[in-house]
Amino acid sequence: MAGDDMRITRIEELEARYGAVAPPSLTKVADHIHPAYRPFIEASPFVALATSGPEGLDVSPRGDPAGFIHIEDENTLLLPDRRGNNRIDSLRNILHDPHVALLFLLPGIGETLRVNGVAEIRTDPALLRRFALNDQLPKTVLRITVSSVFFQCSRAVFRAKLWDAASHIDRQSLPSTGTILAMLSQSAIDGEAYDAALPDRLKNTLY
Repeated sequence: MAGDDMRITRIEELEARYGAVAPPSLTKVADHIHPAYRPFIEASPFVALATSGPEGLDVSPRGDPAGFIHIEDENTLLLPDRRGNNRIDSLRNILHDPHVALLFLLPGIGETLRVNGVAEIRTDPALLRRFALNDQLPKTVLRITVSSVFFQCSRAVFRAKLWDAASHIDRQSLPSTGTILAMLSQSAIDGEAYDAALPDRLKNTLY
């Protein structure tokens, strides 16, 4: 097929198409939580956690008040695992393969921060108490040993207009969570009832 001629299959082809790596792209990588990167972690209320398991890759959102990920030292991050749907996909994956990747987002900021490392799942009582919110403890805490940290330039966020209020999408223009569940369950789940109960459920089960 003609399309196969357009498929890149070798590293050399890929590198030739994109050209040389810009020197700052290599300079910005640190093997620890450099003081220049610490403020980004402390100011971020949201991170995407990527893991790999026997069924493939997974990425999961994590959010809390800014600073919810604690910097234990220059090589270690602590990430609480809050109440959720109990699928625990990320945690299952970590038991299979402890390598993780984090993508930090900061509202209003174009740059993102990327962290790679190895995680272990902790249940130390004193550690859980450090992350109590609304008198609720997380089920577990991820202790992440950092291997690399670097910032991603702001082009993607600017192109997406992520923080531009004028580009924000009206939630009513998309299927509601209840509608999605009703469709996928072939109406076994009452979508209208689910949507009606959702605001209170979210409020009462955040922690």
